[in-house]
Amino acid sequence: MKNQSSISIEKPWVVALLAFVFFVPFLGNVHLFDWDEINFAESAREMLATGNYLRVQIDYQPFWEKPPLFIWIQALSMKVFGVNEFAARFPNAVVGIITLLTFYFVGKRLIDARFGFLWALAYLGSVTPHLYFKSGIIDPLFNYFMFLSVLYLIAPLKKETQSSGLRFFLAGIFAGLAVWTKGPVGVGVPTLTLGAFWLIRYFQQHPSDGSKPSDGFFPLKNMLIYGLTAGVLTAGWMLAIIWESGWATFVAFLEYLYRLGATSEADHGQPFYYHFVVVLIGCFPISVLGLPYVSRIFTPLLQKLGKAPQEEVTTSEMLSSFTLMMLCLFWVVMIVFSIVTTKIVHYSSLTYFPLSFLAALWLHRWLKNEITWPRWMTVLLLIIGFILSLVLTAVPLIGMYSAAVTPYIDDVFVVANLQAPVEWAGHEWLFGVLYFGTIVFATILWKNHKLLAIRILFFATALLLFVYGAVVVPKIEGYTQRTVIDFYQSKRGQDVYVWPIGFKSYAQFFYFKKPIGVRLEASNEDWLLNGPVDKPTFLISRLDRAEQFRNHPNLELLKEENGFVFFRRKPDYEKISESLKK
Repeated sequence: MKNQSSISIEKPWVVALLAFVFFVPFLGNVHLFDWDEINFAESAREMLATGNYLRVQIDYQPFWEKPPLFIWIQALSMKVFGVNEFAARFPNAVVGIITLLTFYFVGKRLIDARFGFLWALAYLGSVTPHLYFKSGIIDPLFNYFMFLSVLYLIAPLKKETQSSGLRFFLAGIFAGLAVWTKGPVGVGVPTLTLGAFWLIRYFQQHPSDGSKPSDGFFPLKNMLIYGLTAGVLTAGWMLAIIWESGWATFVAFLEYLYRLGATSEADHGQPFYYHFVVVLIGCFPISVLGLPYVSRIFTPLLQKLGKAPQEEVTTSEMLSSFTLMMLCLFWVVMIVFSIVTTKIVHYSSLTYFPLSFLAALWLHRWLKNEITWPRWMTVLLLIIGFILSLVLTAVPLIGMYSAAVTPYIDDVFVVANLQAPVEWAGHEWLFGVLYFGTIVFATILWKNHKLLAIRILFFATALLLFVYGAVVVPKIEGYTQRTVIDFYQSKRGQDVYVWPIGFKSYAQFFYFKKPIGVRLEASNEDWLLNGPVDKPTFLISRLDRAEQFRNHPNLELLKEENGFVFFRRKPDYEKISESLKK
């Protein structure tokens, strides 16, 4: 073990450099993806276009679903780099660097520099946690603020010689910033995590003879500090909505929150176990490496019932509390968003923080020979690694041999997508094969070269995502949306209307760069189809939804290309004249 670590790379500058190298290059390599990436970037673009930085808007109308903080940061990035894909995604790359450095320093405080580096590397080298920092969505910043709020609420990283009021004040600040980033969940999740933590601690400390537990367990003063701080910031955002956009907009936002929780909003209804599958597959390999600790949330209860052994290795109170905090955070997110009817991949992304910690902690103890490596973990690593590698291998092969595959696909839109003229070099399928080979090689090294095996597994995952994002993802995007985005861009600067019909999209706003002052009717599908349009109008539909428009008397078919159908409508001067007479 000593020979492996003779040259130490466990330094904060190494963490920052790795994060920069893996997160920043190729950020603008592909167009923004519909809906979320384009949605937020368009709000930032419209802030710059209107000069109104308080109102979040889409199509120059109030967009009440998201607060402004992340949009402000994107707008600032666009001020520096221009209105483009790189600028939209760059803020999350910076958040990624900050997040990994936070893991390093917190881990160093808890245990040592090696553990801090291991925690950062575990996050960097896992699939969906890595990819989120190369995206233009809100959740990386949102999750970071909630993590900091939970951190200050529950886990002091040094003995407090003074009042812990400052710590709870900072917890409230970060919860409030989370609210300003994505909404009230930003204060709800930290508060529920704190409640779960205290409940378990109470259960652990409550005397078995039924006598009164020790005083001071529930610090009411500190909770008031936290509640007031977070409450003031939350109320400030809500008042800002009402003041800038009116009471009706705020009511519409509350209705939106209700729909997310009680109904399957935006076709995102999924089974209860949805997030468990998403995290298990998407967070590879930390989803497997963290499994031995994930169930530890139930240990206090089992010990109380005499059905679970005590911990084999005693740990410091600080580390014990932090571990329990991470377990509470993981399970609060998984349970809450499994209950919520609307299920989207992003909703469980906060679990990446505690899961990466739990995986790093298990590996740390394994490296110190405190625990043994179970065979089931090797089997599960190989199974999930094989599934991911198979998908990564299959995607390029489907593109290369699309003519042979399409007869087996029962979706006319997808079949037409695959007809896009995308050029493949022919070796892209090897990335998945090489990745699985690396996983197998790492498992062979477990016995005699533990640290080297761990680093190979995580660095291989990070490198795979880096190369795949640079080489394969642009080709995938060539099938899915490039055709329609290229069309929007071709009409940029022209005095025309451009709009999707039969399906929802935000791409027409960002890539056509819709100007200010366009009449409101131009965002109404029925008006564009039948009303007195005063400009050349271009309407785009998907192949599987275009049949209803093919025989429309006002539309002229321009072309069909790669799953999209393009129509044109000329200005209707007769209807315009009739409209003016009325």
